[in-house]
Amino acid sequence: MDARLQQYEDKMKKAIEFLEGDYNTIRAGRANPHVLDKIRVDYYGTPTPVQQVGNVTVPDARIIQIAPWEKSMLKAIEKAIQTSDLGINPTNDGSVIRLVFPELTEERRKDLAKEVKKKAEESKVAVRNIRRDGNDMLKKLGKADVSEDEIKQMEEQLQKVTDKYIKEVDAAMDKKTKEIMTV
Repeated sequence: MDARLQQYEDKMKKAIEFLEGDYNTIRAGRANPHVLDKIRVDYYGTPTPVQQVGNVTVPDARIIQIAPWEKSMLKAIEKAIQTSDLGINPTNDGSVIRLVFPELTEERRKDLAKEVKKKAEESKVAVRNIRRDGNDMLKKLGKADVSEDEIKQMEEQLQKVTDKYIKEVDAAMDKKTKEIMTV
């Protein structure tokens, strides 16, 4: 691949990584500690990820357990989870916090599948915008000392890379949708 196009492939790769990170935070009926990734706990005045204030484990397919390293953090973690958009009420037994995930209803599964599709579409738009930026750069090269054949070749390379990442978005979407719809 032409070195001038490498930056655009890197950006497309980052768009896919962002999508996969987003998908990790979507609950698919099983307890996944990544649903806590966006939740921040007030740790002595500093917003801190839950994973950095306690040990997060999954003792059961539908339970996440958080054992804070400092007992004084129990209330702060509990409050952070309650004020988040997780939609699960934590239980606190004085030493650990448990999050029990209910089975997803059919309607909720369909809503989550729509959300997955929406995020995939957003990623495709991001990838296409990166391609557009690359094509703009190639047009500017055309005004410099680069032959039309070289530019045509680079446009084809950029399109192949774009197609590759669009397929990756579709594959990630299909995988996550299947995971959500599996009862």
